[in-house]
Amino acid sequence: MIIQAAIDFDFNIKTLDPDSDAPCKYLSHEFVNGSLNDYDTVMAFGQDCDILTIEIEAVSIEALEALQKQGKAVFPQPSVLRIIQDKRVQKQFYKDNNLPTADFILTENRADTAGHTAFLPAVHKLGKGGYDGKGVQVLRTEADLGKAFDQPGVLEKMIDFEKELAVIVARNENGETSTFPLVEMVFHPEANLVEYLFSPANVATGIEKKAQDIAIQTANALGIIGLLAVEMFLTRDGEILINEVAPRPHNSGHQTIRANDVSQFEQHLRAILNLPLGSTRAHSKAAMVNLLGEEGHNGEAVYEGMDDVLAIEGIHPFLYGKRFTKPFRKMGHITIVDQDFEKLKEKVIFVKEKLKVVAKN
Repeated sequence: MIIQAAIDFDFNIKTLDPDSDAPCKYLSHEFVNGSLNDYDTVMAFGQDCDILTIEIEAVSIEALEALQKQGKAVFPQPSVLRIIQDKRVQKQFYKDNNLPTADFILTENRADTAGHTAFLPAVHKLGKGGYDGKGVQVLRTEADLGKAFDQPGVLEKMIDFEKELAVIVARNENGETSTFPLVEMVFHPEANLVEYLFSPANVATGIEKKAQDIAIQTANALGIIGLLAVEMFLTRDGEILINEVAPRPHNSGHQTIRANDVSQFEQHLRAILNLPLGSTRAHSKAAMVNLLGEEGHNGEAVYEGMDDVLAIEGIHPFLYGKRFTKPFRKMGHITIVDQDFEKLKEKVIFVKEKLKVVAKN
């Protein structure tokens, strides 16, 4: 989707991906198959690039730092990625910069974690390597401590939250910032990733401004160039706490392609090229439903119910070009727009019930 936005600007795009049949292969001007974590591969890839950017944090930071020293523009900056790539460092960054977040304890291994029973209930997260709900364990009681990770991690106090929210903020080299409307996310109970969201979030007056201000403060504290997705908890007493951040276009902003003047993908490009940031004005209320592979289905993907959902006004599918499905794999998303919030919710339920990603018989 970054590439699709770049095409409108007539940029020449070169991509690196570990999948030899990655969807980006068929949109890029040049495609390189290789590991994102291999120093030599990333170094060789970047030699003829003017600007390098990422869409996943799991990449060789050492190579990006070396390319930056060669004079290449690397956004987000490797220094920012170092903070965000390790959740332990990320949480300490919030504390050191007076950014609101849940109480936490840094843990070294399972035995160390077992010594903090008084801190439960809590969420245990791997310091490095977690992604889309992987590397996260909920520890409610002492009986759950056997599930704790036997690697460096962070134990976060469990928050009694009312809603999970997110703000996407863009920042360019001039220090100009711009935020998209606050969104409300609903997570899949098993896959622990966003199942659907609503934009704007249905919150009390003043909460959106407070959340957007925190997002801007976080982006400025990091000094990030590019896009930053800030995931937050809204507590039952009206507090906003930062959960995690992602230094890239994010699931919580996919609906902006149809719902806003500029999409998050175009805004990211504007930011890393130090262009004026675009208007984030929303044309209507919007929702986004993730299309996840159905349980029990592995194989070539088939989208059942597509005719039914396309017959409804305001429904826009975005399929990711992944040939094979498996349980809970992100295969695409559906953006839904409507001026009426109740109708929007009805359409979300309809899409969730009708559209299924299954394996070809």
